[in-house]
Amino acid sequence: MRSALTRVIQQVAQEQILPRYQKVRHDRKADGSLFTEADLATQEALARMLPHLVDCPLLGEEMDSAEQRRLWQEHETLWCVDPIDGTSNFVHGIPYFAVSVALIRQGKPVLGAVYDPLAREMFVAEAGQGAWRNNRPLSTPRTSTSLSQILAAVDLKRLPISLSSALACHPPYASQRNFGACTLEWCHVATGRFGISLHGGQKLWDYAAGALILEEAGGVYAPLEGLPFWSGDPWTRSVVAACHPDLFTQWQDWLNRLVTAPETTQKA
Repeated sequence: MRSALTRVIQQVAQEQILPRYQKVRHDRKADGSLFTEADLATQEALARMLPHLVDCPLLGEEMDSAEQRRLWQEHETLWCVDPIDGTSNFVHGIPYFAVSVALIRQGKPVLGAVYDPLAREMFVAEAGQGAWRNNRPLSTPRTSTSLSQILAAVDLKRLPISLSSALACHPPYASQRNFGACTLEWCHVATGRFGISLHGGQKLWDYAAGALILEEAGGVYAPLEGLPFWSGDPWTRSVVAACHPDLFTQWQDWLNRLVTAPETTQKA
């Protein structure tokens, strides 16, 4: 199943995404986010091909939100797809975007893949079976380091104001990046390229595959609020993650001292 999924994703990326890179017109959805013909064509291609692997409905980012919620409520097994995560990058010629696909059963991913078609990096994981990068076993760094020495992936936009201000002015890490494709950030934490990450609100298709990849590689993650990650509303979840349990503890302890009430949160 893992190999068949990666072949489907690579084929769709080759046929639907790469020929349109830097050549496609774009528009905006009701929430202001970009979408392109490539997003729609990729999602449609995956919707045709993925049911040949597991015959179940597909829930995609480019669907109407009411349809997404209906599918989630009515089906225990679903394909969950972000056809192009990082559409703004894709439109503006920034080489940082990915395809993300997860097979979800009873609310949790059991198979997930994230593919960077420009770097030709395929990250994939199966629940209880491990994670791989380009067909080689993937594991997070086996030794920890100090929080002050690592590179962080941090999106400040959706965080409480006091927390984002503290991170901007007095960060506890060496340096930070935000490249605009959180599905890839999960994978780069899994490799140890980023030691930690933080995001104030990811959608289901942003985290479904990446969370499984990080978990199976040996990383740790939780919501900022401290609740069980896979409980509650699946549509928007904050993410605190690290490539090593000791580093996660350092990161979470620092954050817990600064998290403020929800009413101070910045709007997207």
